[in-house]
Amino acid sequence: MSGRKRKASEEPDQDRMSTSPTASPSFGNRLLPPSSTPRSTKRTRTGLAVGRPLALPRLLETLSADEMRQLLQNVADQHPELQQEIVAKAPRPSIDSTLSVLSRYEDDFREAFPLGNQPTSDYSYNRVRQHLLQLMEALRDYTPHFLPPQEPQAIMSLNYLDAVTNTLHRLPDWDSYQHQRHKNEAYDEIAKAWALVIREASKRAGGFHLQFGGWDQKLVEHNHKSGGRLEEAVNELRLAVGFMQAGSSSAPPGVSDERANIRQQLFSGSYGQQLGIGHGGW
Repeated sequence: MSGRKRKASEEPDQDRMSTSPTASPSFGNRLLPPSSTPRSTKRTRTGLAVGRPLALPRLLETLSADEMRQLLQNVADQHPELQQEIVAKAPRPSIDSTLSVLSRYEDDFREAFPLGNQPTSDYSYNRVRQHLLQLMEALRDYTPHFLPPQEPQAIMSLNYLDAVTNTLHRLPDWDSYQHQRHKNEAYDEIAKAWALVIREASKRAGGFHLQFGGWDQKLVEHNHKSGGRLEEAVNELRLAVGFMQAGSSSAPPGVSDERANIRQQLFSGSYGQQLGIGHGGW
């Protein structure tokens, strides 16, 4: 009998385990008390704040037109091989944009005149000489761009020449012949440009633009204001009018009596005999 009895301390292990809290069936159903602090979530690590240059598109957005031109010119000067590519890909200048540039040069020229002095005097010339030469150089550079064959449309060439010839009319007639030569030489160059455009225009569509655009009258007026400096262009117009009138004894429809009279004078070679010498606008 004594061999079959067990001591209290020798209870089976499973009985002892059943008294453990973790082994209790109700342990899994208990809820842990809520934590007083929220659980931290894992965040993406960000770089430290540090300065860096702007990307090229953002940098270009901040540049003014003058700064952009200067930047492009500097790049072209440092890399001559890029100049031709820039010229090829740049938008074609319009008459309005070109005249706007020339107008700025003319404004700078006028603003440089001293107050209270004769605008045609030697003193005034010396004060504005730099701006005058810049305007003359700009005219000389821009004009070939609007001449054939670079400019295929005669009406575009004629409109440009009409505008820049008026620019020349607005320049003063200087007291000194040496100073006046800049304006006279510009008239001579613009006369050759007019002659070229008239010659080419007369070959296309029977000289349509010359017949119906009133260019004969405009050129006559320009020549009068220039003091006869555009005579070369007038002579070319006379040849063009004679060619166009060879097959017609009357003026085209829509041509006024005044213009018809001018045409007749040009055709007969009597134009200009009664005209005086024109002067500039100063």
